[in-house]
Amino acid sequence: MNPNTVQIDVAALTKLQSWQERSETMSDIITAAPLRALSATLDRDDPAPEEGSAVPALWHWLYFLPHARQSEIGPDGHARRGGFLPPVPLPRRMWAGGRLRWEAGNPLRVGQQVQRVSTIRSVQHKTGRSGELLFVLVEHRFSNQDGLALTEEHDIVYRAAARPGDPEPPPQQPPLADQAAWSRTIVPDDILLFRYSALTFNGHRIHYDRRYVTQVEGYPGLIVHGPLIATLLLDLLRRQLPGARVVAFDFKALRPTFDLHPFNVHGKPREDGRTIDLWAQDHEGLLTMQATATVA
Repeated sequence: MNPNTVQIDVAALTKLQSWQERSETMSDIITAAPLRALSATLDRDDPAPEEGSAVPALWHWLYFLPHARQSEIGPDGHARRGGFLPPVPLPRRMWAGGRLRWEAGNPLRVGQQVQRVSTIRSVQHKTGRSGELLFVLVEHRFSNQDGLALTEEHDIVYRAAARPGDPEPPPQQPPLADQAAWSRTIVPDDILLFRYSALTFNGHRIHYDRRYVTQVEGYPGLIVHGPLIATLLLDLLRRQLPGARVVAFDFKALRPTFDLHPFNVHGKPREDGRTIDLWAQDHEGLLTMQATATVA
């Protein structure tokens, strides 16, 4: 099927929506090595994690990784469509955002065996300025021996292949531009993107294969992982409020960030002292990710 002419009709959408409420259950053990590796990747000077160390907010993304066999990998580097996620015919897949809630008094810790129950909550079809879009909402519930520890809603968006003349996402200026209390500049070089891809066992070629991302998917450069940017936003918070405990985090990716230029992450606490506005800007000052964290 030509990805430039994909049209999801009523019958195709009905089939895709039959995946709603499908669930899968996985187990994993929280080990220390991935935490050490991500700390190094983020250029942190953390004490070495040991048995019982709490997993920092969002670092649970280092676990429950997809382990598709090499023969099951599709041309984009992801596992071929179907299985748990619906077989969406649109070729471009992006992590669009999410909402996370941590349970008080029950963090994930090194040494724990954790169960994740994932459920597809919705499959929605829309038509945007650049063509067809399909949104898949997946809920993840993480539990340890003490019960529920974390609930996460994960937004996945599928898009048609790029075409010459496709409109760019409308540029947005950050609502709090020039009001940041905290800021940090990130250089998204090939090494950073490779290390994060390796840590998350992410074979998606848009993050490391420059020929593929420019010639096949039509982007100008390697794409910085949305989860990495979200992690860097909360890393900024941790650097400024090292004793704070994140209890909620909502984020939305608004515009791709490429490896061609440094970008900036910013934060500003609200007057209540518990809510932190966080955002990322590209080298042109345009808003690429917007987030809100709640701390205790």
